[in-house]
Amino acid sequence: MSLLDLPHPLGPVDLDTLRAAVTDSRRRIVVIDDDPTGSQSIADLPLVTAWADDDIRWAFDQDTVGFFVLANTRSLEPDAAERVVREVHDRVSRIAAERGEDVVLLSRGDSTLRGHFPLETDVLVAAEDATGRTVDAVLLVPAYPDAGRITVDSVHYLAQGDAWIPVGDSEFARDASFGYRSSSLPDWVAEKTGGRVPAGEVVRITIDDIRNGGAATVAAALRSCRDARVVVADAVDEDDLRVVALGALRAETDGTRIVYRVGPSFVRARCGQDVHGPIADATLAESFTHAPEGHGLIAVGSHVGLTGRQLDGLLAADHPAVVELDLARCLESTEAMRDVVAAAAARAASLLDTTEVVVMTSRTLIRGVDADDSLRISRVASESLVATVRAVVERRRPSFLVAKGGITSNDLATEALHIGHAHVIGTLLPGMVSLWVAADGPSAGLPYVVFPGNVGSDQSLAVAVRRVADAAALDGLM
Repeated sequence: MSLLDLPHPLGPVDLDTLRAAVTDSRRRIVVIDDDPTGSQSIADLPLVTAWADDDIRWAFDQDTVGFFVLANTRSLEPDAAERVVREVHDRVSRIAAERGEDVVLLSRGDSTLRGHFPLETDVLVAAEDATGRTVDAVLLVPAYPDAGRITVDSVHYLAQGDAWIPVGDSEFARDASFGYRSSSLPDWVAEKTGGRVPAGEVVRITIDDIRNGGAATVAAALRSCRDARVVVADAVDEDDLRVVALGALRAETDGTRIVYRVGPSFVRARCGQDVHGPIADATLAESFTHAPEGHGLIAVGSHVGLTGRQLDGLLAADHPAVVELDLARCLESTEAMRDVVAAAAARAASLLDTTEVVVMTSRTLIRGVDADDSLRISRVASESLVATVRAVVERRRPSFLVAKGGITSNDLATEALHIGHAHVIGTLLPGMVSLWVAADGPSAGLPYVVFPGNVGSDQSLAVAVRRVADAAALDGLM
């Protein structure tokens, strides 16, 4: 089916109907996020970055349809990722049982198909089976229309300029740790499972099914599944996602047990939330009520091409001060990294008195000899950036922190700012770039912007930074 020859939608999905189905399901939605960017299309949900009993109980205590657990597994090697997902599942499952609740599990992955699939859903399926809750279907919905990722006739595309390109032809498919060849989701599933799940055995819910058959067709496809059958669903816009969510809810009502692997937009649909516009200026300013006065810090760890262009746009528009970490030197030894961090932190802290400051790892990409070595390099880059930001914050707390990159934003939140619990306020840009405010701990009240490496236009970073800098300045005048 051509992208220019799509069937017309049945019509807007009634949001009240979808919300009623979410409420009637009586199952708390638990989003196990493989990096911190999964919350970028939703608002007003809690998030925890750790999963001790008290953390999970805090999340359950919030009066919301669900919550995020920031597992950050995309930054981990497979064995560690498997252990983390199992720990999160078992803790959530036990505490839900104590409270007499049931949960539905969403493994939130990257909309450009990077990450530990099928490992994470395999772990969830096995863990659910072990508790007697046999999983019938694993539903894969990577579409993220807000950021230009759509699926048509089971082929996943992303927007590149004015064109739609198959995701297998993009830079993301050449990822050093999670690369792939296939753009067809059934073929991608076969590729990633090493042939364990042949492409021909993947159930397809196409745009034709969604727009001509509606939620009833989606529900029927899912009801037919047994033994964790992999199902892939198309989506081009929000209504498509809502049809899939409503169909899944109807199947669940009839007893079908589903584990999800999804992009950020589907989380919004499955929670029954409307599309949220960017946070209003007044609301944004209110988020700075308990923030320090002064200037903000922008930490850039992502190295994808789009991040480089966005960084150039920020530097050209706002002329912030720049402190660059020499990654090659950091890779030499622990002592060398310590020296680089100490010098960078001292300089950045002093510059914050007069201007916004960008702290970034050097932009020359250093590739590893294999996937494990690439992950090691990524970890060293992250460790050096985290150590620098932590040292800056100890000297002078910024008025806000913008974190550019998925792994970067996790490590800064947990290791530099020590954010354990946060409230997701909403989005800074349409459907993307999440604003959190730390709920407690040493960073309580600090506005924290989670900006993925792979979304937005070349000017989006400049726009986001200007919005929070203006809000910080306005709060300082109030």
